[in-house]
Amino acid sequence: MKPNKININNLFYIFITSHLIIWTLVPTLTNHNLPLDTIEALAWGSSLDWGFNKHPPASAFFAEVFYQIFGSNDWAYYLLSQIFVVISFVVVWKFSEEFFSDKIYSLLSVLLLESIYFYNFTTPEFNVNVCQLPFWSLSVFYAWKGFKNNKTIDWLLFGIFAAIGILSKYLFIYLLIGMDVFLAYVFFKKKFNYKSFVSLIPFLLILLPHLIWLKENDYITIAYGLHRTASGDQIFLDHLIHPIMFLGKQIGILIPFFLMCLFAISKFKIKINFKDPKLLFLLTINIVPILLMFLTSMIMGIKIRTMWMTPFYLFFGVLIIYIFQAQINLIKLKSFAMVFLILFIFSPFTYAYVSIIETNKRTDYQGKIEAKKAKEYYINSGYEDPIIIVKGNEWIAGNLSYHLLSRPKWIYDSKNTYLCSSQTKCIEYKY
Repeated sequence: MKPNKININNLFYIFITSHLIIWTLVPTLTNHNLPLDTIEALAWGSSLDWGFNKHPPASAFFAEVFYQIFGSNDWAYYLLSQIFVVISFVVVWKFSEEFFSDKIYSLLSVLLLESIYFYNFTTPEFNVNVCQLPFWSLSVFYAWKGFKNNKTIDWLLFGIFAAIGILSKYLFIYLLIGMDVFLAYVFFKKKFNYKSFVSLIPFLLILLPHLIWLKENDYITIAYGLHRTASGDQIFLDHLIHPIMFLGKQIGILIPFFLMCLFAISKFKIKINFKDPKLLFLLTINIVPILLMFLTSMIMGIKIRTMWMTPFYLFFGVLIIYIFQAQINLIKLKSFAMVFLILFIFSPFTYAYVSIIETNKRTDYQGKIEAKKAKEYYINSGYEDPIIIVKGNEWIAGNLSYHLLSRPKWIYDSKNTYLCSSQTKCIEYKY
């Protein structure tokens, strides 16, 4: 029997609550230490700036806000990550209501995301990829609202969330290009909408301090991004091999997603109306950013790291359900629900199993014990003043900054680790 709308609302809120609780508890109970990227964000957060050597500042800012509230309690940062994931799910849910008259389709659009491991297995590690999620979804939502209703407040909110998205990770620009393609097409077909340019005001104002920092620091984050892609060392075959590998990985990631679709869609008959603005919008926000990543790999001959694609599939469920909604088989939804539950349970179980069985991971590092040893080493060396600065790499020194009660400021040093009572009074820590 088809669920009524009240039941569907309840099911959605049960789902997101369960997701948040499970994915906060599982890593809290099975990990001994926070993951690398989370420690890295906390290290940056101890000395907040408008940018860092690897990334723009948003992930560090949110991690530091939570540190000021919760201190060095690991569960808080697993919770932070899940809050970001759940917010993005809620926004996708609200966005889908703009496209479907029946909320069961909205529910399916969100539940399908649980089959993509970017939104479960990898989420305990709060990092720049997870940090993008709510701003990716909010930017899409308010861009659509702006296009549909043309209200100034919607365009302003779009500009705000788009700017914070860029401050999370530069790859966010691929989404903005996709939306620009849609708006350019619509404006060309209809009347040019000057009101949309209102979004540039908050967008540029929020980005300006980071752009100034970027110039003053020799565009270090951009250089790091190019280094991560191994840009500059390409041979001709790289322009073929890397984009093919990219496509192969994306297909592999989406296999569970399409398996779930098989249990909801009775026939895969496609009737695409390219005059439908809803469909065009969904295609541009879903397909264009992925196509741009493929072209980037092909033209530059660079590797696209799998985790970079984390936010790119947030609206994939809405797109697929919108295209095939006429073929949704409500009778088969019981089977769909069973497959969903299997994946929903299997993913955290697998995470817990890997976390417990494998004992040589970053999350097995004894950060608290190392911080205690460092404090004893510092005191035994004749220092009495609090440690206010630690110098070193993001992992070793970052863990010390996080676990030491004095919450020392972290400063990068690629070779050695130092414990300092001031900028000039430091001792090298031999760990």
